[in-house]
Amino acid sequence: MDLPRSVTIREGDLRILNPFTSEKLATLGQAVHLRAGMSLLDLASGRGELLCTWARDHGVSGTGVDISTVSTDAARARALSLGVADRVTFVHGDAAGYVAEKPVDVACCIGATWIGNGVPGTLELLERSLRPGGMLLVGEPYWRIDPPDEETVRACYARTKDEFRSLPGLVGLFRDSGWDLVEMVLASQDSWDRYAAAHWLNLRTWLDANPDDELVGELRQELTDDPLRYVRYVREHLGWGVFALMRR
Repeated sequence: MDLPRSVTIREGDLRILNPFTSEKLATLGQAVHLRAGMSLLDLASGRGELLCTWARDHGVSGTGVDISTVSTDAARARALSLGVADRVTFVHGDAAGYVAEKPVDVACCIGATWIGNGVPGTLELLERSLRPGGMLLVGEPYWRIDPPDEETVRACYARTKDEFRSLPGLVGLFRDSGWDLVEMVLASQDSWDRYAAAHWLNLRTWLDANPDDELVGELRQELTDDPLRYVRYVREHLGWGVFALMRR
């Protein structure tokens, strides 16, 4: 159980595996009023930057679950480097269906709602680990601009236009599912740039160092195509944000 090797090559040494900067992650932690002693669960926790930096900065504790062995190892190393390994634990496993042994104060899924087959299912999954009165944090793309055609939809990682919603549509979904939106921090085009462009440098660095690898053809084509696809479609049409929710 793991991610394809191409994913870890593309991600390289990134610590945040979505279009958030470290500054925006810090802003989110401050905005939701984290306090020492609070417990967190982070499903699809990636390289653990959320849990590790929030444990350092706010004194929280928590568990992260991720299917990638590379990410899980990186998260554990990050916890050691920040001196928080006694407060955060990282589990290699499938986050889909994972429920905390004890209810937590904050349950998170930052940009991986496929673990619940979409936003509604992910809200239901996270709530299974949440104490009464606790908070969910959900990261999700949304349409900044209505996509004009199927080419744009596919270039923005969606199979159909309805796979993502507009920002009002997403906020309406939270409301209709019985949740109050109590905070949000949105990615900017600049933070999208930092995330997308870092992949290109990671790919080029790897290609230069591994000219005979079996993945060269696939990743060479990706590096050729992805920058233009990003600036033509993704940068203008697709937004992304993290939304803090409390049960009504």
